[in-house]
Order: sequence, then structure tokens, then C-alpha cells
Amino acid sequence: MALSVPDQLTQLDAARQLVLADSALYPQIVQGILPIVGANARLELRRWGADFLAETFASPVLALQEKERLSIGILQTLRELLENPTQDDSVVKSVIQAAASIYGLVFRYIISNPHDSATWDRTAAIKSNIFRKWDAASGGIRVCCIKFVQRVVQVQTPGVIADPRRSEQNEVSLALVPRDHPLIPPSRLEPEALGLLDRLLNVFHEETSDAILVNATLNCLGTLIRTRPNAANKIITAILNFNPLKQTNSPMSSKMRVQIKSMERTTRTVLLNVLRRNENGPFASRIRQYIDRLAQARFDVSEEGSRKRALPSEPTDGLDNAKRMRLGAELPGRPEPPPLPSGPVSHAQLFTLTGDKDLTSFDVTQLPIDLVVRITLPVLHRIEQPALDAAVNTVRSRYNALKKSQATQYLALPQTLGDDEEDYEPNFEPTEGQVLNKTNNLPPEDPLTLPPDLALGPFKLPQPPPLTAEETEQIGKGTISRVFSMMNVLDDPSTTKRQKPGLNRLAGSNYDRDAWMTVITRLATRASAGLEEEDASDDEKEESKGTVARQTPTPSLSDGIRETLWKFIIEDFRSRISIAISWLNEEWFNDRIQVQSRGGQKSNKRPPKQDYEKWMLKVLDSILPFLDAKDKVLIRFLSEIPALDEKVVDRVKGLARDPERVTLAANALYYLAAFRPPVRDICIDGLEDLWRNYEDAKTAAGKLLKKVRPELFKEETADNSNKPPTPIPVNIKSPPPSESKEGLPSASAQGEAVPATPNAVAAAG
Repeated sequence: MALSVPDQLTQLDAARQLVLADSALYPQIVQGILPIVGANARLELRRWGADFLAETFASPVLALQEKERLSIGILQTLRELLENPTQDDSVVKSVIQAAASIYGLVFRYIISNPHDSATWDRTAAIKSNIFRKWDAASGGIRVCCIKFVQRVVQVQTPGVIADPRRSEQNEVSLALVPRDHPLIPPSRLEPEALGLLDRLLNVFHEETSDAILVNATLNCLGTLIRTRPNAANKIITAILNFNPLKQTNSPMSSKMRVQIKSMERTTRTVLLNVLRRNENGPFASRIRQYIDRLAQARFDVSEEGSRKRALPSEPTDGLDNAKRMRLGAELPGRPEPPPLPSGPVSHAQLFTLTGDKDLTSFDVTQLPIDLVVRITLPVLHRIEQPALDAAVNTVRSRYNALKKSQATQYLALPQTLGDDEEDYEPNFEPTEGQVLNKTNNLPPEDPLTLPPDLALGPFKLPQPPPLTAEETEQIGKGTISRVFSMMNVLDDPSTTKRQKPGLNRLAGSNYDRDAWMTVITRLATRASAGLEEEDASDDEKEESKGTVARQTPTPSLSDGIRETLWKFIIEDFRSRISIAISWLNEEWFNDRIQVQSRGGQKSNKRPPKQDYEKWMLKVLDSILPFLDAKDKVLIRFLSEIPALDEKVVDRVKGLARDPERVTLAANALYYLAAFRPPVRDICIDGLEDLWRNYEDAKTAAGKLLKKVRPELFKEETADNSNKPPTPIPVNIKSPPPSESKEGLPSASAQGEAVPATPNAVAAAG
């Protein structure tokens, strides 16, 4: 019983899901569906089959060898689908896409099989059919044809051969075809490809350009420019002669405006990609000029369109000024601030500039302070300067008016008595009740204003309480962590181009990562230089007086910075090794300065603290476990740090315990012996120690030791020549006992070892 079309599509979809899950099933599924989706099948099945074939040969998971084998089997099916009289656009587009994917595979097959004329005839028939549809079909089919033509041009023109010995790994091109090939002679295919390229570029010379075809052509030409340098000059010249804005002179509709914009954008994108790949090429200056002209033309077109726009018939922002007087309408303006109330005035009333009762009655103290800050800052940023100045002037005028009125009231107080009563001087003192009654008649005091003679003096904030040692340590750690968190945000100076400052440069003058690292390293080394000795001397004084010394050491900010800096370097020591070298140079320099500064003082004081050796060894011990055999960070680190000693050499020799890193240890010691004369002897001794005591390092260390200490091998050779030859016990094979001269088995036959000299061993061999 035959299945219905929906059932068949369901089974085909299930087969498609199988191959998407396992690409090894592609050959079975492709061979199985070809009879179902042929030219005589229903339209739905043909559409599904064409889409599946296009998807299969465009899939990257299917191997090229398998694609090449399958492409030979589907040629007849593709030809029948293209030649079907009842053609469907969807089927044709998918078939052309599949043909574009397999053309290079079939071409490679024909190169290796020059006598398979039937396969090439089917391919040529498919190619001719697609060329006929290029000019007469609909827009979608023509776009697929352009992609197929681009593939044909790319295959039928000479390309670059990466490896002549392995042709299967080279790109498919005419360069792989022998000159005497019977089916695809290069003398015939290359002119055909050049003619197709000219026909492809002809779209730029038409009077009315179809945006869809122009964009499709431009997208295909980018691949040809990249893969075919011989044709790149012709293609770039054609693009530079093309003007995507040439239709702007005619009346433009919205559709045409969108099409012109898309062509301009695609053209600019293709040329920018070409310029990015070769910024110093022969067309670089012309491409830049073309892009500038294109941008200027686009700006002129947009500006001309804005100038041609008609004015609106009615005003868009309120009423017209000419109609305001006739209609009696007024534009909304900024409201005037309300006047101050009579009587005492509070701070809230002084600074209130709105008459809205809801706003004045709102209690702002209910909002959290962070929310108030997030609201206030954007509002202040958006306020216009004239409005802000008007508000400030209003508050200032209010304050001045209140100040003048209050001063007038205080000046008028002594003049409450009449002029006739000023000369009268009573001879009795008023009672306490009379004084109280007079004070009750005085006007109430204003809490906001004071008399001019009672003005407040300058206010100074009190000094903050002193911090404890623990609080100081916590604040210092917080500051250090914030500075180091900023390091990840700053640009890496190695990735930015900048001018070399020369010998007169200043450290930390560019405000980049290097500048901040200079500040941090000098804070760690120089900021507290000498302070530790003062603390130590204070402790000694306390001990001499009989007081109990502190059991815990005073927390040092410099040591905290050093610890954080060490962790920062170890997180990515390969890219931050220069920071470690700069830091250790600062430590070494600070140690030398401290020693020199203490040289002229009394010798009974404690010697200055030395930090270089401690932190240098700590950095070295942290990076050694993560080095591999080909790592060059170790040699750079050891060659640029200011001082080395036997401890460093011993740690480098420890790398030889790992057989894979023996060469690294030997090369590091040899480099130091060759280019750091002060440590030459201890490094050569380290090489000799590797050669004598490390079995895996004997070969690598011996080759380098011959260059720096050859006399060692001369002595070794002389000692070996003076030693007597050692008897070598060997088992010499003797004839069977029956063949011995006296009929008895020899000693060798009984398994005993016979001492032999080297000459005897050579004779026995």
C-alpha cells in the first residue's frame, strides 16, 4: 500500500533528524531518497528533496571525500529537476544552490578521472541550464545563479597551490588541471571564466540598477577578491567606477530610498574589507577617496531631502505667535515662586520655590539617602543654566530681604520712648515686675536672623579621632585592593602605540597601567623606608627600660602592598613578568640606599631590613612549578633581576629533577654564565653539578659545559686513559662437550664466567 504524501514527508523528516544527529548516515539517506524526490515526484516531495540536497552539500560536518563521492550520484537527479517543464521556483533555487556546492567537487573528480565523459557531460548540461536562467528567471533564482557563476569563476581560474605534493589538500582551481586534459583543457575553461566575470561585472554599468542583484554580486565578489589576486584588479576597478547613488537625481519613493541605502552600505562594506586586508595596497588611496566621496554624497542627498521638505501647516509646539493676540492664548511659562509668608520664616519656606501643596507637604526624610542621591544628580545635570541661576537669585533676594527687615527691627528698638521723655531721669530703680513687663512688649525673636553685631565667626570642624593600628591596617588594605582592581580596567601599554620618551622620561607620566604600577612599587619600597628601624629602636628602648615588648609585630602597610603585588603577578605571571622585574629592581635599589644611609652612622644599631632577597625568592618559587620545557619567562626573569646568588642557582638546578625540564635548567644557567659575568662562576658550577649528579641532565649539560669549561673534559679524558683495563666477564659460547678435544666439557660449557681482556672479547665477537 502506497503511503500518502504527508506520511512520506514525516518519514523524510525523521531521516533528516537521523543524519543531523549522526553524519555517518548521510550516504545511506542520500542514496535512499533519490528515487523518492525525483523529477516525477509530487511537488511537495521535490521541494523537500531539493532543500535536503542543498543542505547536505553545504554542511561542514560531512567530509569532503564523502561529498565528492555522493556528488557524482546526484548529478542526474539535479539535471532532471532543472529540465522539468513544470518548474517550481523553490525547487530551482535549491537545485542551483546544491549545484554551486558540488561544482568544485565534480571538477576535482574529473581532474583525477579524465576519461569519465558522461559525468562531465551531465555537469556541463546543468551549467548551461543555469546560465540560461540567469537573465530570464525571477529575482530569487537570479541571485542563486550569481552564486553559481561566482563558484564557476573561482574554480575555472588559476589559484594558489599551497603544497604541490598533496593536491588533495589544495584549493580546487584551474592550476591543478594538466595542460593536456581531454575533458577540461585550461585553454578553453579560463576564457569562459573570464567572460562570466565580465558578465557578472556588467551589473555595475546598467542605467537602472536592481538593488537585489547588485548586493548579491558585491557579496560574491568579496570572495573572488580574496582568493583570486589575478582578477582582483579588474573587480576593484569596476566597483570603484560604480556609483550606488546615481539614481538619486530622479524622484525617489520610499522603496527606492531603501534600495539605494542598501547598495551604498554593501559597497562600502566590501571596500572596507579589502582595505583592512591590505592597507598599503595599490588601491588603498583610491578606496579611501571613494569612501569619502560616497559619505559626502550620502550627506548631500540627505541634506537636500531635508531642505525640500515642506513646512508644516500648523505649528507643532503650541499656538502660533501671530494668533496669540487674536485668540488671547498664552504659552505655558515657568511659574513664579510664591512670596514668603508673614512672620517667622523657616529654612524650608526660604528654599521652597513651588506653590504645589502636595510637594511642600511631602516628607523627604522618609527616602533613603542613596535614592535621594540617584534622583538629585541626574536632575541637576539636566537643569538648564538660566533656570538654575533664576532659582539661586530668588533664594538670595529672599535672604537679603529677611536680613534687612530684621536689622531694621533691632535698630528701631532703642527709639520706642518719646522725645519729651528722653530728658526725664527718674530717681528710683524699676522693680523686677516692671522689667518683666517691658520685655514682654518686645517683638519675638526670629530664629533665622541675628543682629549684625552678633554675626557668627568662621566654623572649623574638629579633628577626627586618631586611628588604631588595626583600623589603619584595614583602611590600607582596602585602598590597596581598590588600586589593584583598577589595574584590570586600564589598557595594557604593550597593545597601544606610543612614542618612545627617551632618556629624559619621567616614571609614571602617562597615567596608564605602567604608571600606576610604578606608584604601587615605590609605595611598597620607599614609602616606609627607615620607619621599621625606628619602630625597632623604640622596642629596644622599651626592653632596656624593663617594659614588656609587644608580642605581635606592628602591621606594615608596605608588606601588605608587597603581598598583594605578589598575588597580582602570580595570577598571570607570563604577561606580568615585567611588573615583577620592575618591582624587584625597586626593592634592590631601596636596600642599597638604606645600607648607604646607615653607613656613616653608629654601628651599634640594628642593620637595615633587606626585602629584595625574600621577595625575589618568593616570586621565583611561585613561578617555577608552572614552567614548561619551552618557556622563555625564566631566562628573561633571571637575566633582568639585579642580583643573583647560590640560592637562585640551586632552585634552577631543581628543575632538572623533571626530565622534561632539564634543557630549560641547563639553558638558563648557560645564558647567565655567558651574559652575566658577576655570576659566571656560580652558574658554571651549577652546570657542572647538573652534569655530575643528574643522570638525565648529563647530555644537555655536557654540551653546554664544553663551551664554558672545556678543561674539565680534558682532565676526565686523561683520568680515563691512566686507568688499567677492567676485566669484562663474558660468557663465551663453546662447542658441545662431545666435540671438545679431550672429551670433557669446558668451563664455559658448565656456565662459568671466563675473565677476558678486551682483545679476547673482540676476538670472540
